[in-house]
Amino acid sequence: MENIKDIAIQVIDTEARSILRLKELLNDNFTKVVELILNSKGNVVVSGIGKSANIAQKIVATLNSTGTTAVFMHAADAIHGDLGIIRDDDVVIIISKSGEAPEIKVVTPLIKIRKNKLVAIVGNTKSYLAAEADYVLDTTVPHEACPNNLAPTASTTAQLVMGDALAIALLKCRGFSSEDFAKFHPGGALGKRLYLRVGDVCVKNAVPMVNENDIMTNVILEISHKLLGATTVMKDGKLTGIITDGDLRRMLMKHPNIEEVKAVDIMTKNPKTIDKNDLVVNALELMQEKSITQLPVMENGVYVGMIHIHDIIKEGII
Repeated sequence: MENIKDIAIQVIDTEARSILRLKELLNDNFTKVVELILNSKGNVVVSGIGKSANIAQKIVATLNSTGTTAVFMHAADAIHGDLGIIRDDDVVIIISKSGEAPEIKVVTPLIKIRKNKLVAIVGNTKSYLAAEADYVLDTTVPHEACPNNLAPTASTTAQLVMGDALAIALLKCRGFSSEDFAKFHPGGALGKRLYLRVGDVCVKNAVPMVNENDIMTNVILEISHKLLGATTVMKDGKLTGIITDGDLRRMLMKHPNIEEVKAVDIMTKNPKTIDKNDLVVNALELMQEKSITQLPVMENGVYVGMIHIHDIIKEGII
């Protein structure tokens, strides 16, 4: 029996070569299709049959989440009423490996009669679909990953990659930002990375602070009661430093008589801070960069709270 790991490697190699070959097949039609969609006043309707229909659904999802409104239309359902999905200004994309499926041959002339622009993502440039389309995006693959060259594997991967290329080209041409992306992805860890602000998280925490002249007993009690592993140090209402659990341990090693030590003596001056309206993911990046676990939170230059790395972990961002 053939080694199972070797089988997997062969499949990955076959599909990787098919994807890389797309660069050679890419031509000016790709640019024209992107410009067509950008200038269209309608939606993008993506259709297919069989496994290509599954790929069409994924491409529709990617387009919708990256700023291009798209609708899925199954080729088989199109000839039984779903053709009504298409509006006058819509761009229609049909995905097919062979370009010769009976359903494709029925729906294609109906789209042409409507005078919608037709884009073919097709694995056979000499097919019926390719001949009828206004624009052809070639996704021909030399061989499927299936040893019998039957099950759609490399061909569907190529279709998916071509769809991703279209979506990302459109995204960049539209100037679609991470803020725009967040509007379409409010749920889950991905959404939180894009929209959750520091103020949304730190509001749940106590606000630890001591004065520069406070003795160590006060500092220890403040850190213990506020449960954030640190306290800020203030002077005349302004943030001047921070003391962490680690600072306390180092202080005990150097100063056995803690009654003589004040907050100002062991604090880290001018600590790193984060604005209340900044994204939580930016707070995380700053923590990782500086190897720290807490950040004082500021609003208009005023200290208003503290965010701990545990808060970020609880939100599922890490």
